[in-house]
Amino acid sequence: MDTHEGIYRYFIQPQLDMINNSLIGYELLMKQYTLAGWRPPKSFAAVPAEIIASVLIATTRKLALKIGSVSVNLNRTQMLNPQINEALIQAQSYLRPVRLNVELTEEPTDQGITITQLMPMIKQYDERGMEISLDDVGTGQNQLADVQPLLPYASEMKFALQNFTTGLADPNLVKQLVYWRDIAAAHRLCFIVEGTETAEDDALLDTLHIDFRQGYYYGKSHLLKIHPTDPGQ
Repeated sequence: MDTHEGIYRYFIQPQLDMINNSLIGYELLMKQYTLAGWRPPKSFAAVPAEIIASVLIATTRKLALKIGSVSVNLNRTQMLNPQINEALIQAQSYLRPVRLNVELTEEPTDQGITITQLMPMIKQYDERGMEISLDDVGTGQNQLADVQPLLPYASEMKFALQNFTTGLADPNLVKQLVYWRDIAAAHRLCFIVEGTETAEDDALLDTLHIDFRQGYYYGKSHLLKIHPTDPGQ
């Protein structure tokens, strides 16, 4: 049996400003080591809070990056966990002056958690210089009416092409993309499109004047080792 089986680590994926051809940040993507290699957890909600906390703190200690931000995904249930919140605050202290950006995601286990319940944590993040990203806008519960109360506290929106089956060849998807681009612009939020995989998508985003992008076309996520003995990817 592989002695590393079951461990969790973050992989990092670059976020780019294509107009200035520059790296603006990294997103941290958690994976678990299995007999088949590194894989995303079957359920992020099932990852114990103490593991998220310890791996996040160890990872941010390793990051000495001259970039604007480091983004970490958090669902609503996790945001209400005191241990995870303390780890986020501690991680921001290690990263400073790099900003920690909390990407608010959703999972089925988040049903029933309201924005009102999240506001104390969001305000706490804001007071410490951390930022909120509204992830996966346009899908699930992340419609405009749902995210409206968070807009004053958010710094960015992310539109995930991988959440849609049709791709940018579909005019309806392009229409949705432009809709959210314009909402972000109206609220002076950074707008990032993730899931870009082809030169055609890249060229279309140029025509739509969407500068900030993330996806396999620009760079796959890669393992950030905490210990030298961590298995490679």
